[in-house]
Amino acid sequence: MELQDAIQLIKADYTAGTWVDLGCGSGLFTYALANLLPAGSTIYAIDREPVRLTARANPAAQEIVPLQLDFIRERLPVAALQGVLMANSLHYVKDKPALLRRLAKQLAPGAQWVIVEYDTDAANTWVPYPVRRNALQQLLADEGFPDISFLGERPSVYRSGSMYAVKAGK
Repeated sequence: MELQDAIQLIKADYTAGTWVDLGCGSGLFTYALANLLPAGSTIYAIDREPVRLTARANPAAQEIVPLQLDFIRERLPVAALQGVLMANSLHYVKDKPALLRRLAKQLAPGAQWVIVEYDTDAANTWVPYPVRRNALQQLLADEGFPDISFLGERPSVYRSGSMYAVKAGK
């Protein structure tokens, strides 16, 4: 996927502030978010592996802070988060409700979630704990994030089906 494709998939109005990209990988969606956030925002690009971001366009010069951390097991070192981005990383989390509850304690009032996932329930090596769109929307609502917007979808290049993006808030 190219940067412009990622931007289009998660395109929405976002609030400036401190964000985290959990499971950032090479940073494709980190930079997509950087292109959509108002100027003056900070994004912590977090991954369990050493973070090696591929430089991409960042027209508002958002601060991007790479951080190696296992977000499933460790507490995030930032508080009062304005938003959480999880692009193709929630499917690595077995106990999704527990993670959402724990992270919710670090969110500022009015914070937003942006989640990109595969619309499947067929687990495999790369997607061990998949979550279909309707199941994710129910999970977010159950965990106190009832304001859910469908942002878009696109065909998956790795498997049949599609990738989808949702945004949720209170």
